[in-house]
Amino acid sequence: MTKEETSLCERIKRLGYVQGNQVKLYGEIFEVVSDPVALSEKVVFLEAKERRSGNLRQVRIPMNVIQVAAERRMAV
Repeated sequence: MTKEETSLCERIKRLGYVQGNQVKLYGEIFEVVSDPVALSEKVVFLEAKERRSGNLRQVRIPMNVIQVAAERRMAV
């Protein structure tokens, strides 16, 4: 990961996408089990467990969350 991608992941974590937190994405509730991982500036995934089934999945962070994190970088 580049320095920018690492910084983006840190800002996404500050938005609540950290291990142990529950998030609602794509109409489902997940428990986050890993830190976000950036494949590029626009593609960020994390490992999460579905609350209903207990299945572990890689879930893509929505683009609007990535945009909010990117805007916070510009505001700093």
